[in-house]
Amino acid sequence: MNDPRYPIGRFDYPGQASSQERAAWIDEVAALPAAMRQAVERLDDGQLDTPYRPGGWTLRQVVHHVPDSHVNSYVRFKLALTENEPIIKPYDEASWAELPDAWEPIAGSLALLEAIHARWTALLRSMSEADWHRRFIHPDSGPTDLTRALGSYAWHGRHHLAHITRTVTRHGW
Repeated sequence: MNDPRYPIGRFDYPGQASSQERAAWIDEVAALPAAMRQAVERLDDGQLDTPYRPGGWTLRQVVHHVPDSHVNSYVRFKLALTENEPIIKPYDEASWAELPDAWEPIAGSLALLEAIHARWTALLRSMSEADWHRRFIHPDSGPTDLTRALGSYAWHGRHHLAHITRTVTRHGW
């Protein structure tokens, strides 16, 4: 892809997904923490503080952003599974990425990603066919069913992992 903001392209949802596609997305969610840890394990602070593109977040901010985002997604799934089309609270991810904890060592965020993905994956694997059609309502984008949300977050993990791995490759680290 030519746009460094979207190294794997934008998320494209065809409007439905098979149980096999959902299973593959769940496997991606399950595998992300180990892949993220492997992608950053040899990076020093200077490398982690390198933006993945001019004007973009640093790799450190990306590592902190992913569990921030996925914690929100986990909560959205739980809300949708326990309430009738709940209205979820959006958050300003760019502002979160500028908070002081976005400059801390990444070990805590890697551990949080592992913990949240273990819980989230267990929840995802327990869902019934009917559960996948449950929805939450985002105030800006409207109703989203859990199948679409799963695909989006599987993409989200690959998207940010590619920010890291392509930066590492580009710099020859």
